[in-house]
Amino acid sequence: MGGNRKKRRTYPDVPERLASAIVDNHTHLPVRGDRDYAALSFDVASGVEEGAGEDSQGSIPWHVARMEAAGVRGAITCGCDIPTLQPTVALAERWPSLSAAIGIHPNEAPLHRGITEESPDGMAHGLDPWHRDLSLEDAVAEVAALAVSADVVAIGETGLDFYRTAAAGRAAQEEAFRMHIELAKDLDLPMQIHDREAHAECMRILRECGAPERTVFHCFSGDREMAEVCAENGWHASFAGPISYPANEALREAFMALPEELILVETDAPYLAPVPWRGHPNAPYASAYTARFMADLRGADEASWCEALDRNARRVYGV
Repeated sequence: MGGNRKKRRTYPDVPERLASAIVDNHTHLPVRGDRDYAALSFDVASGVEEGAGEDSQGSIPWHVARMEAAGVRGAITCGCDIPTLQPTVALAERWPSLSAAIGIHPNEAPLHRGITEESPDGMAHGLDPWHRDLSLEDAVAEVAALAVSADVVAIGETGLDFYRTAAAGRAAQEEAFRMHIELAKDLDLPMQIHDREAHAECMRILRECGAPERTVFHCFSGDREMAEVCAENGWHASFAGPISYPANEALREAFMALPEELILVETDAPYLAPVPWRGHPNAPYASAYTARFMADLRGADEASWCEALDRNARRVYGV
């Protein structure tokens, strides 16, 4: 019965508690706005679905409780388009274990310039009201206005994405990246970079503009050579579930080439769940799986490795 029905993908099991606590430095927890950016409403106690209870699967209390059980003492959740900026800040202000990173995602930047051509991966992008009503400058100004909150600990994610943006949109991405670099420096906040199939270009712009003092390549996807450039410049690399995927040997080589003090851990949830949960929805507590995998790769004691990751998160973000 139901032989052709796909098996339901569940959240990962809560792993054994880590020997020392860590921070998931980049995730996307569910936030709810009414999609009217001028009148956002947000209930931090409600779940993903209408009517969900406070402890229902996927609700914020559910995520926080599982983080605590796994030894993940905090998470930096990212709002990266106009509808999610204010709710993400509100979420961080409500929950002591959560902080916020906010920015305009590279794939959003061309839309604020009215550029909607089909992307290289075949996706067509339409304009929403906030794209039509807010210029790219206005959108970044929204980020700047909200970043005054003490619970905003990073600018981003910003950067370049040549996988989802065609040639016509790349100039807008570069404009937005440069704006975010200057904003991070003006506010003395770290910056989280989204770099997808644009390694050389991201590094070129960082050199031209002068990188913020604390610069993080979120979900690092470069090779050993790029890792060496990061090490030379003091740029941080944050690793997510893909480091555990069997085919990603080059990524593991890059990880091994980096000094301990420049390494961070993340989930990029709800995406990129680590082995053995690849393909399942991801969650901040699952950063514990990735932290353990990293410790094993380095041949490090789990407690001392997690202490190093946590020390780096405190130094970069102040959390």
